[in-house]
Amino acid sequence: MEQPADITGQSIESDYNIEYEILQVPWWVVLLEGIIAILVGLFLLYRPAATTIFLVQILGIFWLAEGILSVIGAFIFSGNRVWKLLSGILSIIAGVVIITYPIYSPFIVLTLFVIFIGVWAIINGIVKIALALKGGGGGIGIIGILTVILGLLLLTNSLVGALFLPWIFGFFLIIG
Repeated sequence: MEQPADITGQSIESDYNIEYEILQVPWWVVLLEGIIAILVGLFLLYRPAATTIFLVQILGIFWLAEGILSVIGAFIFSGNRVWKLLSGILSIIAGVVIITYPIYSPFIVLTLFVIFIGVWAIINGIVKIALALKGGGGGIGIIGILTVILGLLLLTNSLVGALFLPWIFGFFLIIG
């Protein structure tokens, strides 16, 4: 049996055997993750305002630290320096704004998150409707229409969505 040839006429060796290793996560890591998720979920259900402010402050600290490291990395490492510098500056600005305004920043972050979810839902719904029109079935079309409606509701009432988001996250963290 002949080996396949590439453009130059030389034979290509196809004896490469790629094997994937299953990641073994210790049981205690999964247990710890579940306990933390349940605790955060309970806090979000019973103290949504304080917990949301706390979590957004942690996010602000994370963005600030990531921004500083990204700016330093832009000067030290070559390649994509402009993007690293731009990303770092934007992260630093977002982190400073969140830390500076701890009461207002959760509403801004959650409102932007709800707007993002609304836009994503509209795009996802349009894709599902297009799939249904190409013969994907009526169920996909109905789900697509409902998803577009959800996206429009979130975009028109983003503040209401932001107010209910902590309870929704808390519920899903406990269930998950």
